[in-house]
Amino acid sequence: MATTMDAKQLADAGKQIVKAADGGDPSTTVMQLLKPLQNVKVTEDLLRSSKIGVAVNKLRQNKDPQVSSLAGTLINKWKQDVNAAKKGKTSSPAPKAVNGAATGRDATSSPAPGAGKADSAKQEGKRKSTVAPEKRNVKTDEVNTEVTGNQARDGCVALIYNGLAFCAEEPPQDVLNISRSVELAAYEHFNQDTSQAYKQKMRSLFQNLKMKGNEDLRKGVLTGEITPKKFVTMTSDELKSAEKRAQDAALEKENMSKSMAAQEEKAISTTMTCGKCRQSRVAYSQAQTRSADEPMTTFCECTNCGNRWKFS
Repeated sequence: MATTMDAKQLADAGKQIVKAADGGDPSTTVMQLLKPLQNVKVTEDLLRSSKIGVAVNKLRQNKDPQVSSLAGTLINKWKQDVNAAKKGKTSSPAPKAVNGAATGRDATSSPAPGAGKADSAKQEGKRKSTVAPEKRNVKTDEVNTEVTGNQARDGCVALIYNGLAFCAEEPPQDVLNISRSVELAAYEHFNQDTSQAYKQKMRSLFQNLKMKGNEDLRKGVLTGEITPKKFVTMTSDELKSAEKRAQDAALEKENMSKSMAAQEEKAISTTMTCGKCRQSRVAYSQAQTRSADEPMTTFCECTNCGNRWKFS
């Protein structure tokens, strides 16, 4: 239900918001100041005189996704309120009644100007992607990832978005909010520095999210089962899919078995001479390659030049 506030009340609310944001107050405090404004219906004159729009618009760059999302929703709603009021002023007057009844298509009452706009604003935040899930990314979903004011960080928000949106069904705004939360968690984990380690971690997270067989990881992050704080600290092994971990374990086991297998020992002879380099440093081994009553075959290798031969 819409509520009314005069210019002074809106101006005071704007000052409180700016003070809380600039003073580093918790996000919950800022959210408490913003929420009452959701039901306020404004006019262009109110926005100009109170400057509430300026105060709220600054929060669209806030590092907390919830704060920036709510601020964006408020700005969009107020724009629609102003536009609706302008359209109402320029619309044609209703036709005169004939014998006490309206004529034509206006026989039934039309909705008031601006009716349903709040619902449209809500739907805008939950709009669906218009491309195939496997083709989703920042460009195809038409989302703006320039949200931090830092080029490197904005690039990482886009990177995570591309990984999360791949084969996802969630609305673009939801994916963007989660992407921002992940980037913020990584930024804080690396001491608020876009270092090389920070960038490498973000690339690693993207690569693991984009793997076709890693649906569980993507779903876990999108549903909140894997929190942003946990996600950015997961090891490379934890980021792998269950199938990939099983394959790596099997390969490691195989390599371990090969490394532990007994190697054939070779004796060194000082009596045999290499026919190539004429050195008497020959390693040899023997094996029964023919029937049991036949002599064993001797395999020789010169440790000096690598020449190999055999005899029986």
